[in-house]
Amino acid sequence: MEFQDVVRRRRMVRRYDERPVDPAVVTRLVDNATRAPSAGFSQGWGFLVLDTPEDVHRYWESTAGPDAMAEPDSWLAGMMTAPVVIVPCSSKAAYLGRYAEPDKGWTDQEESRWPMPFWHMDTAMASLLILQTAVDEGLGACFIGVPPEAYPALKDAFGIPPQFDPVGAITVGHRVPDLGAAGSPTRRPRKPVEDVVHRGRW
Repeated sequence: MEFQDVVRRRRMVRRYDERPVDPAVVTRLVDNATRAPSAGFSQGWGFLVLDTPEDVHRYWESTAGPDAMAEPDSWLAGMMTAPVVIVPCSSKAAYLGRYAEPDKGWTDQEESRWPMPFWHMDTAMASLLILQTAVDEGLGACFIGVPPEAYPALKDAFGIPPQFDPVGAITVGHRVPDLGAAGSPTRRPRKPVEDVVHRGRW
């Protein structure tokens, strides 16, 4: 697929059919994610890949809870049809440690030196590469947040190390055909480019 087509066709998919995703494609999704830029080539990310029914069920159980799963609303019912869930995680410690190395010149790991949390930003860019790769493979995908109160259960369920924090989750699968757009894009128009791009001065 041409890159411009990948960009234009990317959208958040919230319901999938029953077909499994080729394991080689799942590998390609996370391989491409590691091509994202990272400050100081810190690569302080990790990707939890859940591609068995048991693991996907355990993901929803730890983040939504068994009660919600027993009587899911329409959003959760659709999202739970995804055969693959990828949880991108970032490590602040990896970045603070990397920039205290001799070639970076800082002698401490003071977080206040960072104008933005690059550990989250870089992992978010890696997540976008997963979304784009999914489109290129003819799949649908959706990036969603993880409720803060679900972090302990999620990390415990899958043994996520303490130094890593989920930045969200990405559902992946074959999207149900002939479904129109869902979510906010049905209620809000895309802003015109001229409203968001400022050339030379805001």
